[in-house]
Amino acid sequence: MSKSEPVKLVAANKKAYHDYFVEEKYEAGLALHGTEVKSLRLGKCSVKEAFIRIENGEVFTYGMHISPYEMGNIFNKDPMRPKKLLLHKSEILKLNTKVKEKGYTLVPLEVYFKEGRAKLQFGLCKGKKLYDKREDMAKKDLKRELEREFKGAKLK
Repeated sequence: MSKSEPVKLVAANKKAYHDYFVEEKYEAGLALHGTEVKSLRLGKCSVKEAFIRIENGEVFTYGMHISPYEMGNIFNKDPMRPKKLLLHKSEILKLNTKVKEKGYTLVPLEVYFKEGRAKLQFGLCKGKKLYDKREDMAKKDLKRELEREFKGAKLK
């Protein structure tokens, strides 16, 4: 391929950045069936309530909802079925040791198409406490106010 295809975002999990500190990001392929891919191309996916587990040396995402393809028939799969993530064995072992540490979890961040293939970006995250969330919200509010004031001063 001489020309790289742009990344097409399908779904994002904004809630993850509110609830967790994202320490590292990883990219994995998704093992999907035909009608699921077609549904993804139409943008019918949600990762808001999804989470990732490592079981028997394999990585699965649970709670990721891919709506059934409308033009599909008997080939449509259960929208909430666990989806396998495609990672190298060394990455899985590395992630497994980190997840066993206290407080770490794997959280899906984005689903997108890269060079025609469905990909899932997930993060190695640590949960935020309530005071961390409040602190982040205060910072965002302050930044928003400053931008408003700056924009107002620019218009005058």
